Amino acid sequence: MKPRTSREGPEQAPGRLRGIPALLLQTLLVAAVAVPAGIAVAPAFLGPDRPSEASQTALPWQQIPATLSDPGGSGGGIGPLSGTAPLPAGAALAAQLNGTLKPDGAGTFTGIVQDATTGKVLFDRGADKARIPASNMKLLTAGAALRVLGPDRRFSTRVLAGPTPGSVVLTGGGDVLLGAGESAPGAVLGRAGLATLAEATADALKAGGVTGTVSLLLDDSLFTGPSLSQAWNPEDVAAGEMAPLYPLALNSARFDPAKTTGPRPQDAAMTAAKAFAARLTAAAADRGLSVAPGVARVKPASAVDSAHAKVLAEVQSATVGQQVDFMLQTSDNYLAEVMGRMTALGAGRTGSSDDAITAVLAQVKDMGVPTDGLRAADVSGLALANRVSARQLTDVVRAMTSGTDARLRAALTGFPVAGLTGTLGDRYMDAGSAAGAGLVRAKTGTLNTVIALSGYVVDADGRLLVFSFVGNGLTPGAANKAALDRSAAVLAGCGCR
Repeated sequence: MKPRTSREGPEQAPGRLRGIPALLLQTLLVAAVAVPAGIAVAPAFLGPDRPSEASQTALPWQQIPATLSDPGGSGGGIGPLSGTAPLPAGAALAAQLNGTLKPDGAGTFTGIVQDATTGKVLFDRGADKARIPASNMKLLTAGAALRVLGPDRRFSTRVLAGPTPGSVVLTGGGDVLLGAGESAPGAVLGRAGLATLAEATADALKAGGVTGTVSLLLDDSLFTGPSLSQAWNPEDVAAGEMAPLYPLALNSARFDPAKTTGPRPQDAAMTAAKAFAARLTAAAADRGLSVAPGVARVKPASAVDSAHAKVLAEVQSATVGQQVDFMLQTSDNYLAEVMGRMTALGAGRTGSSDDAITAVLAQVKDMGVPTDGLRAADVSGLALANRVSARQLTDVVRAMTSGTDARLRAALTGFPVAGLTGTLGDRYMDAGSAAGAGLVRAKTGTLNTVIALSGYVVDADGRLLVFSFVGNGLTPGAANKAALDRSAAVLAGCGCR
């Protein structure tokens, strides 16, 4: 049986925008990347439905109120990018979407389009039906993590003085994006490096007068409960869509950061600990110390009271906001599940899968999203037992773009940009969808018989729209991504009157 994969594919390089002129590609890239802190702005696409640069000095969707450059201040969202921009007419919009939102083979699509500012529904096809959302589930997790943990929070991986002289304890604090080498402050993956941690540990040991041989212990007890969910298909786990969850890992539990598919380490914490041991051995030798072979896994009660133990060394992860961006761009299931567990811990619960689900759903409700019919079996979207409606998904997106909670703004730059970044990097290439390239920002979702796309777009008149399209019961392998991409491109081209 083919695994029910929810992975949408590795991030694609912008150079894959075949057929787009170089000058236009440069315009798209500059607009997509040069975004004020916390604000995501759809880049200007000078296609047939757009005015030329010569026709006006400031395009409507570039007229961002100055107060929005400080999302932590006023709390205002992206808002209407043109205060006088008309709304698309519902009948005209429906006529176009009914022509594009058609399954290739079996199955059905539901969907909704809303004005981001007012919430006015412009298109509704079964929007309240609870459906399998695939990786669109990560939108709920992203919002919950930003609300509970805050976009500026970092996770620490620490080395503590152990319970016996000469012993040290590598302690996982939720960072699963560790790198094996030196810390890379400008990166998300590998922002905290084990080589840097090892050097600092060796320095602290020498400064503390430790001599002889050092023994290494591992404390990965931050998470509780089963490390794998029964809601996940074992074939997905075997294929590398998921692996047992631990509070520390290299490369989001990947053997090689450059290879984002294939099997994962089944004990990511021990894999990271052994990599750290190798780095510590080299660093200790330079300071006249040695490291005993092997790593012993221990609990805090038998190793050290972590609340009062001396911290010998520490490295910190990228911020939660940056990790949320990375999670949405790459649609990595492992990182999403870890983020859910860290959200649970931040909310005062245990770091279990069940508490992650509870914590995420509680935050979704607190965002003002009605949760009737919403069912969660995980927080990554890998489980087929999840049920979320298109309306609930757009409610979450709208909370991010236009709601009162400024913390949610940090998610906006994480939405993949059509034809440019993340899981949309190799889409919007055909004539039917190219009008959305550089404009549509949306989270993808794919399982064998499920496909989803939820996000936001600024239309040709400068109106910010939020949308969600969800297909269930689809023919596996059929060309259904094109239906979603063409539908989102319709929104970018509105008009629609």
